[in-house]
Amino acid sequence: MATATRDIEILSLRHQLAVLQRQLGGQRVRFEPVDRRGWPRCCTRCRGRPCGAYGCWPSPDTILKWHRDLIARRHATLSRPRRRGRPRTLRSIQAWCCARPGSLVGQAARNLVMDLEGTGGKVKYLIRDRDGKYPALFDAILADAGVKVVLSGVQVPRMNAIIKRWVRTCRRELLDRTLIWNHRHLLHALREYEWFYNPHRPHQGIANLRPLKPLPEPITDPNQLARLNIHRRDRLGGVLHEYEHAA
Repeated sequence: MATATRDIEILSLRHQLAVLQRQLGGQRVRFEPVDRRGWPRCCTRCRGRPCGAYGCWPSPDTILKWHRDLIARRHATLSRPRRRGRPRTLRSIQAWCCARPGSLVGQAARNLVMDLEGTGGKVKYLIRDRDGKYPALFDAILADAGVKVVLSGVQVPRMNAIIKRWVRTCRRELLDRTLIWNHRHLLHALREYEWFYNPHRPHQGIANLRPLKPLPEPITDPNQLARLNIHRRDRLGGVLHEYEHAA
């Protein structure tokens, strides 16, 4: 009986929605901030299906845009100065920072080692440039933690360009399409993308090869070409897709 009552209620709500859409005459629906709160919860239950299949108005891209706008407005509010003009800096702090740049960099190395130990991550190498702001203490702290410091080559800009390219690809394919909730969620998403990036994703710079796996053998049988059986595997709820031939 409860199921029949629920179905009747859903049909009634859908009919009301259709009437309202017809009365609007193609005008754009504008949501207030209070109206936007329930849509992310609804989209989390779509489980990879298009939101339009459930009668949802805003698309996932629209909801992500709402979130970015909310964070931007909050950041702008918190960053707004309370007084006009340039904020004052205590002379004691400014003098201490200018006189001890090496100690600050050394503390940054200690923080990095503590973060790695806290997450259980194992890092073998750290690549840095030849800036004079890195003291010997920085390399010594990392060496005690088992991390070998590798200096970038002299006048070799491509070494820095490779990592920047990876960061850009990660942002475009993953972070710009994912709503990160917390630090644990971020680490999980990055681990999934790392597994997708190295063993599966083809790279045009190396003739569409994969860094950790060779390309499969090409199919030359005409019968198999006419009846391809491709399986798709979704990662991170459908943000990433992996395609492979069925066994």
